[in-house]
Amino acid sequence: NAAHQYVAWNWDMGGSNASNTNGSINSTVRANPTYGQSIVSYTGNGTAGATVGHGLSSAPEMIIVKGRNRVEDWGVGHTSLGWTKFIRLNTTGAAATATSLWNDTAPSNTLVTLGDSGIANNSSSTTMIMYCFHSVTGYSKFGSYTGNGSTTGPSVTLGFAPAFLLIKSSTQGEPWSLIDNMRTHST
Repeated sequence: NAAHQYVAWNWDMGGSNASNTNGSINSTVRANPTYGQSIVSYTGNGTAGATVGHGLSSAPEMIIVKGRNRVEDWGVGHTSLGWTKFIRLNTTGAAATATSLWNDTAPSNTLVTLGDSGIANNSSSTTMIMYCFHSVTGYSKFGSYTGNGSTTGPSVTLGFAPAFLLIKSSTQGEPWSLIDNMRTHST
């Protein structure tokens, strides 16, 4: 639409898809282990404790997952929350507890453990898309901080200048904040 402006953020997920049979659910993965990021496509089986391979060389610290053939929320897991909780990418809600999403199990160097449905990271016969990320020195960082309520809030050292910053309060119903280095931002 000519009256609207759009923005897109893109990540290099590697050059080709690969079949991944590491988990109890086979997946198709496009991974870039150098940059610590992958896209995983699989079909849920509705079984708590099922696993799916993520194609990275380290455990993901952040996972975003969504059912592709159902209308539902985007589930986000993050190492700073612990893997008993999740946040919805498409709402302002605070973190919630749900065994049904990650089966209360942290991802490993090869696998993500799924619950039995949750926001539907493993609903039976649902085709899923999962984005997995882990920190890479000088390129990306996934973590948390505690705010202090001041306009000169806490300083977080990354070791590089970020091009993309995504922030969400895990304890309050606040919107996601997204800042990038290509657009003008006001405070």
